[in-house]
Amino acid sequence: MKIDRVRSLHVSAEWDYHEPLGEAHLSRPESIYPELAADPSWPVKDVASGSPYAVDAHFLIIDTDEGATGICGPVGDEDIAIINRTFVDILIGEDPHAIERIWDKMYRHSIHGRKGAPMIAQSKVDLALWDLKGKLLNAPVHQLLGGPSRARIRAYASMLGYSVEPIKVVERTRHFLAQGFTAFKWFLPCAPKDGEPGIRKNLAVIRAAREAAGPDVDLMFDAWSSWNVPYTLRMIELSREYRPYWFEEPVLADLIPQYAELRREARGVLITGGEHEYTRWGIKALLDARAVDVLQADVTWAGGISEMSKICALASAYDIPVIPHHGGWPSTHLIASQSLTACPLQEWLIQHGRLPNVFYKHKLVPVDGHIEVPNAPGLNMDLAEEGVTLLEERTLTG
Repeated sequence: MKIDRVRSLHVSAEWDYHEPLGEAHLSRPESIYPELAADPSWPVKDVASGSPYAVDAHFLIIDTDEGATGICGPVGDEDIAIINRTFVDILIGEDPHAIERIWDKMYRHSIHGRKGAPMIAQSKVDLALWDLKGKLLNAPVHQLLGGPSRARIRAYASMLGYSVEPIKVVERTRHFLAQGFTAFKWFLPCAPKDGEPGIRKNLAVIRAAREAAGPDVDLMFDAWSSWNVPYTLRMIELSREYRPYWFEEPVLADLIPQYAELRREARGVLITGGEHEYTRWGIKALLDARAVDVLQADVTWAGGISEMSKICALASAYDIPVIPHHGGWPSTHLIASQSLTACPLQEWLIQHGRLPNVFYKHKLVPVDGHIEVPNAPGLNMDLAEEGVTLLEERTLTG
């Protein structure tokens, strides 16, 4: 059996979604420049149009000469362009079971693509190959990786997209608490450039979340790489009475010594990061520096299932848990293949996580704050049989 074709599908659907989108302006690294302060992160371009929203996506397809197919999606336009330009010629003619060989060939060929967009594209290829392998062996991918380690995974509600006005924070936290979530992450709106008023605004979000959640819920807060060391230490001290569980990505990803300094000084509050790091080599630099309490590498960015399995093994040797940066179904399979201490939680983006379900046959829907470990072969990213319209099918030719 050989890989004989690589395709992309451009599909559309309607998202019947009735909650507010784009409510919050969040601080991001580029927000120090006013002309870059507009937030581009919302999953729908025309929020004002109202539900149902017209949405579209690309899916990567890898075919074999015996009719078996692997799928990964949604993937970005840039992913498809890089795969077409860089990886198609490597894939054609390969044994689809030989994923480790294929990963190594892609990595060595794309030596200038060890990080960032090229590695993200390579990750999507790896995921499609694992989906294909699961279907060839009639098994869910977590089973091929040694799982399942549990029947369901505790999820934390990641509140990207919701207003950070305190009254809304209370309202939304209570709403999802009633749905069974026992951990929440809010994205803080202000950074050093916002001065003392910004510190008060951040604290108001933290205070409101704790007021709504009660004493027994884990509360995490994301700074989106927008802070510096003095600012982070001050936020930690001012927020201690509200018992934040972690502060995520407080400084830019390349400031590894600063992460390590924060971890030493945080005293009981965890410092987390790693979503913008790539492969086992990038992650090892964080681990060797004792930079983070929790690693948050992304299965769809850091090298796919193949590389994330190595990252989890590496992190376990340092006794550092991996809680992947969202990742949808691939994260579920990865986490389910690991021990409860190696990967204790899954991030569930309440808004962004629900959008891909429009395209999926198998919907990812947490129940009572947990994600059920799936049993279908592959990675569960097959396209729905109804409600999805094919706009374009393209064979990638390299």
